Amino acid sequence: MRSFFKKSRQLIATVLIVLVFTTVTACASAPTAQNTERLAPGANGQVYSQLERGNSTAGQQFGDWVVSKSQGLIKDAYVRDNNKLGVVITPQVRPDEVKSLARSLTQGFHKNFPDRNLSVLVYAPDKELILTTQYDLQTNQVQYKS
Repeated sequence: MRSFFKKSRQLIATVLIVLVFTTVTACASAPTAQNTERLAPGANGQVYSQLERGNSTAGQQFGDWVVSKSQGLIKDAYVRDNNKLGVVITPQVRPDEVKSLARSLTQGFHKNFPDRNLSVLVYAPDKELILTTQYDLQTNQVQYKS
């Protein structure tokens, strides 16, 4: 009788292991949203996903934070090389609010990426560049260019 239970237990364990490996292998090769939402390669051959918000971990985290805390004012954000932030605003942002939004973004960007010159590029909902800020570390001044 013990032999029967031992063989049954081994058979069940074997079947479970095969099922687990089959399921894991099938899930690993299934296309995901991130895999299917690829854009054309960039100028340097890198392929970017629509969900990426930075080309570094810190940049990705800051871009995610900007969009999540924007209360619907920023549709997308991307941090390049930890010194350039690009944001696409939503139609909710009035033209007279763009400069103050850019100032706040520049301050937050400087707080998270100190000791460097920074740029913040603000794009309209149609992705047309409408304002650029340049933070100069030496003078501690922000310049605005429309």
